[in-house]
Amino acid sequence: SNLSASCWSRLHPANMFNSYNVKFHHRKALTSPYPGSHIERSQVPEDKVGWLTEWEDYNPVEYTAKSVLARPNWADPQTNDEGFSPKFNERDGEVERKSLNGLYVVENGRPRNPVGRTGLTGRGLLGRWGPNHAADPVVTRWKRDGSGNKVAHPVSGKNILQFVAIKRRDCGEWAIPGGMVDPGEKITATLKREFEEEALNSLQKSPEEKAKLEKQLQKLFSQEHFVVYRGYVDDPRNTDNAWMETEAVNYHDETGETMDNLPLEAGDDAGVVKWVDISEKLELYASHSYFIKLVTEKWGAHWSEDPGSECHK
Repeated sequence: SNLSASCWSRLHPANMFNSYNVKFHHRKALTSPYPGSHIERSQVPEDKVGWLTEWEDYNPVEYTAKSVLARPNWADPQTNDEGFSPKFNERDGEVERKSLNGLYVVENGRPRNPVGRTGLTGRGLLGRWGPNHAADPVVTRWKRDGSGNKVAHPVSGKNILQFVAIKRRDCGEWAIPGGMVDPGEKITATLKREFEEEALNSLQKSPEEKAKLEKQLQKLFSQEHFVVYRGYVDDPRNTDNAWMETEAVNYHDETGETMDNLPLEAGDDAGVVKWVDISEKLELYASHSYFIKLVTEKWGAHWSEDPGSECHK
């Protein structure tokens, strides 16, 4: 995947539910400039990422975007603001401050990134101190020819799987059409809502059109599904004090009948939306390539032309 040279794909997804069984890595969370800015992170050598490694001279840059400091409803106040006393590591009213990876350290009133140093303190573009929860719906179908037969890859011989991908407006990278979990919202509702908004442009539909979409999607989103991953995400927006976590869930349309009748239309944060053939050649946003690989393993679909390939970039 795009996560690290040591390759997350050797890890079994079942182990991902507990970060203490897993060696996480930062790659995208160390990149500069910080998204949407000219801010350069302090450089963090690979052997100094972990908090257990002493580094007295560590001098990270402090940055929180103006859009976050303006206090939209999805953002916390600054930790030193009067009257702000968040309940870290627990459910705080409607805001979920628990991490999917267990307890995190709170130091000087600020949560500490459980994976390690990022060269940047504050929240950057993220609204919440600590974990910022997202949901990523991976909607898949088999690639079929004009006669409706599944298409196999000529080299691997495995059937080709397709997923609904969006091109993000903010960075131009291809991604799963996910988004942030609203306060008090169930993850199942977020998954469906984000797919509707980003891949079907539901926000611009009339009530009648939206109701029709809802009815068609209900079959897909109410069927048995596969939880691909739950936990920390190596995301370019992460900081020492705020980080992304997600639940990626696969909804597979085995016959293609449900999704074939739904008109894909980019909306909300998406610039383009389309069905994309899955293979290791895909370069996707944040940890999304890794999630997609796990889905191909689940369905026994094509991934690599090299049968002995364990890792991919």
